[in-house]
Amino acid sequence: MKTYLLKFIIITIFGICLVKQVHPQTPASDSSLHPYYINYWITGGIIAVGSVTNYLAVDRITHRPEITQTELNGLNKDILNGFDKWALEQDASKSGYYSNFSDNLAGVITVLPALLLFDKSVRHDWFDMLLMYLETMSITNNIYEYSFLGPTFQGRLRPKVYYVELPMNQRINGANRNSFYSGHTASATAATFFIAKVFTDYHPEIGVYKYLLYAAASIPPLILGYMRVKSLHHFPSDIMVGFGVGAVCGILIPEFHRLKDKNITLGLYSNNDALGITLNWQTNILK
Repeated sequence: MKTYLLKFIIITIFGICLVKQVHPQTPASDSSLHPYYINYWITGGIIAVGSVTNYLAVDRITHRPEITQTELNGLNKDILNGFDKWALEQDASKSGYYSNFSDNLAGVITVLPALLLFDKSVRHDWFDMLLMYLETMSITNNIYEYSFLGPTFQGRLRPKVYYVELPMNQRINGANRNSFYSGHTASATAATFFIAKVFTDYHPEIGVYKYLLYAAASIPPLILGYMRVKSLHHFPSDIMVGFGVGAVCGILIPEFHRLKDKNITLGLYSNNDALGITLNWQTNILK
């Protein structure tokens, strides 16, 4: 059933992209009100491929070898830094509550970009924003699942493994090898920073106040990260790395869509000693 659903999603995305290519939007006369350029085939392809790779990775990451008794006997809290030891000072009896709460909170945060539709300028480009957001989340998830930073290459044990008061079946679950880094926090941060990035690009007149918007965007994922520590799923350092990855994705992926052809220059240079190529582009991340 899941396979058919996945195929339906992929076919739907490419079908919509085909329609958009055949009937493209009329170019806006004022590019400042439409700051992004979306190539529907490329973005749609990234979403489709990312959906497949994400689907393939979930089963592999969640079904890992159980933690052995030898590994449990070898646990040493003293090797943890002071920052991370806080994760081992929680109330284990409340871990289930915080786990459910954090899962639900993550779901709410990932749909928050829908708030951008209250802005008339963004609402006019709703389809482009939807594709760009799906692309952002697809890339964020695949970085977690396939990069060197994620659980594919890291086997850090979750804090709950250290809690002897928990049932043994909870401690030895193979998914407890996925502590580093926090995928929940990464996805949530990508979502909120996407909101801040898109809004500021549509409203450059807010100037330095955009930094207050980014500060506000940091609050929901940090609350989620706190809950993930309380649920015994992650150490604080897992949360901070996830936050950083999400922030980078939430900002840079929309920014890449601002690099239209007219903003990129390619040229040759030569002197007595060398012959080379220059590549320049305009970016507005810090402006």
